[in-house]
Amino acid sequence: MRSVIVTGGSRGLGLSIGTRLAAGGLRVIAIARRETPEFSTAAAAVREAGRGALHFRAFDLGETRGIAALVSSLHKEFRPLYGLVNNAGIGTSGVLAIMPDEQIERLIGINVTAPLVLSKYVVRHMMSEHAGRVVNISSIVASTGYHGLSAYSATKAALIGFTRSLAREVGPLGITVNAVAPGFADTEMTAELGEGERDKIMRRSALRRLVGPEDVAGAVEFLLSDQAKNITGTTLTVDAGNTA
Repeated sequence: MRSVIVTGGSRGLGLSIGTRLAAGGLRVIAIARRETPEFSTAAAAVREAGRGALHFRAFDLGETRGIAALVSSLHKEFRPLYGLVNNAGIGTSGVLAIMPDEQIERLIGINVTAPLVLSKYVVRHMMSEHAGRVVNISSIVASTGYHGLSAYSATKAALIGFTRSLAREVGPLGITVNAVAPGFADTEMTAELGEGERDKIMRRSALRRLVGPEDVAGAVEFLLSDQAKNITGTTLTVDAGNTA
């Protein structure tokens, strides 16, 4: 059974991705600071279905010095590590001119530094297997911008540049690296938007609706599949036509 690491996998979009991959027969290791009741329920459902697996390992990705040891332990327990989904991220909003430096540093640490370091150690094991899939969760704001999200947009744009360059580094070894750029999805991260703002986003979209977590999960599942073996270094946009 192929093993796939999904960061930020205990709730929201990460849990949707992990559940979808497990239902497809993959062994998913969800990484997050703490396990949630939603995750426990989903893991029980996967066990009952008897297809795939959904495991949890507690880890704070802000502690980058511990990532090497984490990956080593996961490799020993779940080898080979076939996939990595860098989903964990924080969506702190705020006008840059008044955003505290500490918030900017944490955004960069969780949204950029952590996925780079985690990918570094996971890819080492993929290289020895001459196979693997890395999927980075970016955002459409990486290219479109959005008021009050300048720092967040910068971190998501960094992931796209990272995706393209890493794809060239590891492509000769049979490893693909891609990104998924969701639009404004109907998740906890957009729940703070007012009803008027959500309506505005939907009206601007070609399909007149928000993206659902299951739509993003489906895109990730495809990029991890054998059908996507010749797709690498690209960004798959899932935004209901918001940027069409």
